[in-house]
Amino acid sequence: MNAKILKRSDNGTHDMTKELIFMDGEFAGLRANGTDLLSIALIKETGEELYLELEYEGEVDDWVRDNIIPMLKGPKVSKKEAKQKILEFVGPSKPFMVAYVNQFDWMAICGLFGVFDVPFYWKPIDFCSILYSKGFDITLGIEKMALDVGININNYTKHHALDDTRLMKDMWDKLQN
Repeated sequence: MNAKILKRSDNGTHDMTKELIFMDGEFAGLRANGTDLLSIALIKETGEELYLELEYEGEVDDWVRDNIIPMLKGPKVSKKEAKQKILEFVGPSKPFMVAYVNQFDWMAICGLFGVFDVPFYWKPIDFCSILYSKGFDITLGIEKMALDVGININNYTKHHALDDTRLMKDMWDKLQN
């Protein structure tokens, strides 16, 4: 077998050739054939952040109307503007995208850019699966797991893309040390 197991170095820097960008999105609803982004957050390993709220005039699920829409108070950008800002932020290196439960996030990215034009490497990393492999009870939700590793969850707003991404990255960083 020629596969090499790659690990993070002791100082927390990534020793693989591709950087990681942590991502979370909030959606109009969850659909089997894709979803529409209402907001998106990206955070680089360095801590640099991008948060966007997208223009959207379509229908939203009842849960989204009650729990997500009230938090979307920032300026809205068009899909075209969002794509440009994301491309500028991500750059040309095709980094790995890390998402807590990546299936819907990946579909949203593919929907925004087109399947063959996403700015990330084509194999997204599912953080939830990583947590499961480390023995976490993923049925409890990320907030409970964060408490278990000593993160004060009062610093984060649940179901807000930027705070959800910050929490995921903070958990990632804790697990690397």
